[in-house]
Amino acid sequence: MARRGQPQTGARRTAPRNQRRARGPEDVISVLARAVREVEGAVQRGSVTASVRTKFQAIALVAREERARVRADEESSQSHKAEQLKRLDGIATILARTAVRDSGLLALLGEDAVVSGSARALSAEMLRAAGIEPTPVEPAPVEVAEAPASERRVVPQSVVSRQLANPFLAPDFEAARQVTSRPRRLAGWELLQPLFNSFERAGGGAPACMPLPFPTDRFTPPGLQLMPHQGQLVAAAAAGHRTFLLADEPGLGKTAQALLAAEASDAYPLLVVVPNVVKTNWAREAGRWTPHRKATVVQGDGETVDGFADIVVVNYEVLDRHVGWLGEFGFRGMVVDEAHFIKNKTSQRSQNVLQLSERIRLRTARPLLMALTGTPLINDIDDFRAIWQFLGWIDDSKPLGELMDCLEATGLTPADPGFYPAARKCVIDLGIVRRRKVDVAADIPARRIADLPVELDDKAGRSIRAAERELARRLVKRYESALAARESATVVEGIDADLVRKVAGWELKDAGSSTTGENVFGMMRRIGQAKAPLAADYAAQLARSAGKVVFFAKHVDVMDVAEESFERQGIAYASIRGDQTPSARQRNIDAFVNDPEVAVAVCSLTAAGVGLNLQVASNIVLAELSWTDAEQTQAIDRSHRIGQTMPVTAWRIIAAQTIDARIAELIDSKAGLAARALDGSDEVFSSTDVQLEALVALLTAELSA
Repeated sequence: MARRGQPQTGARRTAPRNQRRARGPEDVISVLARAVREVEGAVQRGSVTASVRTKFQAIALVAREERARVRADEESSQSHKAEQLKRLDGIATILARTAVRDSGLLALLGEDAVVSGSARALSAEMLRAAGIEPTPVEPAPVEVAEAPASERRVVPQSVVSRQLANPFLAPDFEAARQVTSRPRRLAGWELLQPLFNSFERAGGGAPACMPLPFPTDRFTPPGLQLMPHQGQLVAAAAAGHRTFLLADEPGLGKTAQALLAAEASDAYPLLVVVPNVVKTNWAREAGRWTPHRKATVVQGDGETVDGFADIVVVNYEVLDRHVGWLGEFGFRGMVVDEAHFIKNKTSQRSQNVLQLSERIRLRTARPLLMALTGTPLINDIDDFRAIWQFLGWIDDSKPLGELMDCLEATGLTPADPGFYPAARKCVIDLGIVRRRKVDVAADIPARRIADLPVELDDKAGRSIRAAERELARRLVKRYESALAARESATVVEGIDADLVRKVAGWELKDAGSSTTGENVFGMMRRIGQAKAPLAADYAAQLARSAGKVVFFAKHVDVMDVAEESFERQGIAYASIRGDQTPSARQRNIDAFVNDPEVAVAVCSLTAAGVGLNLQVASNIVLAELSWTDAEQTQAIDRSHRIGQTMPVTAWRIIAAQTIDARIAELIDSKAGLAARALDGSDEVFSSTDVQLEALVALLTAELSA
């Protein structure tokens, strides 16, 4: 990267970037700030994968260009340029601090570092996310040839052997459906946003699930039994349905439904893309529900892959290096587990999934495509976009195929009031399957969330409250400065709510690149650290009196404090974290499930909040708050699922008289988004980001004081 205070050669009067700018530079720096936080977190966890290195180099490229552009901008004031350069310095500081941890990253910061093609592509994605359309640049061949080996895609030797051993195993793409274009009545209409809006407008009692046939157990292995709701989806696949957004509430057995749907539709070879934490579980479940189908798990560069397997399980994190051969393998089906992971279409993981889906749809006649998620909506309705595109229902600009045919058949346009319920039904009938536990699994006991306010000890409490006051004062200062700098003659009586939200947004954008001062993320982490001993003590009490307990925390240091507390008290525990190998993780899960002496499972909220069956416990302690109700629900449903025989209680530890309590209220206020969009609820809940709302509430309270 360019050193501070030394502009790059040739960057005096014109910006060195070859693209058209659509928005201000603040957007670019905000994108960089978010990306560099992700890289920093991955490196701190010791997860320096090829995709992390690619993102690291892409950030450095864009930051270098943005610094040169800002310095060359003669239209901006000196104070504005100084502010922009200060924010870029914050990003550069994080890059440098992160690079010290890994020599491979440090080498990527050099001016003469070879830029990989994947880094250039990702830097272009970052620019587009900031409203900038980069000019296509043809990469030099030498860059591709000299790219680090870790950046190159791989082809496992077993896959090569498969191709050589039997040429008849080569996929036959001739049967793929030929799409013919014809005039469309709705061709001139913008349809995607009305489709999304049709879910926001859903009223009470609106259907949330496609019509399903009578359940079947024809494909169930001997000795196993499906619940009726599971057998219905399998029957739909057997009847010829091929695309599903399986959005059953967590705990209703989506894995078994997907595996048997593939069996019913003969969708082999089958590709299964999953989070890393559940790869082992998927292989086990495949052995259980489809025992006659060989399953293989892709680890690292794929040295242990069985190229002749019927089911290939790969995790999002290594997908980038395997996209090439997976796209040519000839899959007839693809399952994406925890599909909300691809909601950000600009991310590399989403692009890889969408690329594979498109190849399968273009080369295979009526493939089975299934998106599995108990929480399809995290923030707003737009989270549907990438999932629908994976399923082939839409592309970037319009509905496709069966969905467009259905919309045409309604005879309506978005200008007609009746269009919205009709359009929503068209989408649901394509394959949205949403069932609630209360409707299909009444034998699963109830669950409840109980908040336990705790008073932090004097020293920690004073420190956190002082930091909160510092943050509030900084927000007030920004608010007053913005108010004084206004050129408009408009006078707002009292507190200007619009300006409050703007100030909160500025603070949130700066939080990632700021190296000084308290921010909302650091404050929540400090609160978690302060609550950790209290939460661990409560979990220990529960373990002694009520049996096994699942303890969830967001940060590693909070998990460390809890585990130290359990050791001091002589309580055996199992630790389930994101940095464990799949075999180590499974050993810890098995110990908690099977060993009566292991009383507590200490789990990472992000790494263990999906894909695990921990129904041996009926008490859960949430030591730290998530930023979303969906993440909290996923964690609780590790215990509240099929197989649970006791009522489940989640004990949420809340630090009283701090921002922690305010954030808990905000999380609860968002809880109904998925219910309203999918379950036809009349309730209306804000989908505004909790982090922003927390800052808005903090600033408003301080201004009102």
